[in-house]
Amino acid sequence: MQPLHPFEPRTELACIELKGEAIWRGGLLHGRFELRSPESSVRWPRIALPPARRDGLWQSTCLEAFIAAKGQAPYWEVNLATNGNWNVYALSGYRDNLQPVAEVTSLPYTLRRLEGALQMHFQLDLSHWIPADQSLEVSLTAVLEHPKRGLSYWAWQHSGDQPDFHRRDSFQPLHPEGCERVGA
Repeated sequence: MQPLHPFEPRTELACIELKGEAIWRGGLLHGRFELRSPESSVRWPRIALPPARRDGLWQSTCLEAFIAAKGQAPYWEVNLATNGNWNVYALSGYRDNLQPVAEVTSLPYTLRRLEGALQMHFQLDLSHWIPADQSLEVSLTAVLEHPKRGLSYWAWQHSGDQPDFHRRDSFQPLHPEGCERVGA
């Protein structure tokens, strides 16, 4: 698992540890996050029953993945709230034409919340858009809401002078399993 880093390493964030991993296997993208934090450091949305597709999840604590076929302008954004809600968007280029992906009617993911810790694993079938033997470009990111300090922005890599998860120069190459893992 590879650590995610806050865009601004503020003192109050030092107690938070966030890691992520992505695996590309057989047309499926597997993502995994582990978050360790004192309960009072991160605001956890209330569990949603039943979990549902929702917009605006990044306005509170939300784990995310940005995915593209290597060398192609279109990309996808996956949002996973720690309360069970989710969404998958397609974009035609940098922040262009954000649309929910209608073909994705559910997003299999598991969520375990323990005292001071969270583990999440998701699986997204990309085989309709990207051949299983083609390399991807991926960025695992997170927005964490803090009770008294607002939002912090976490990613494997930040580029630019503002937090911007859509920047392709922050994405990392991910080859089909058997070649290489990202975040391992």
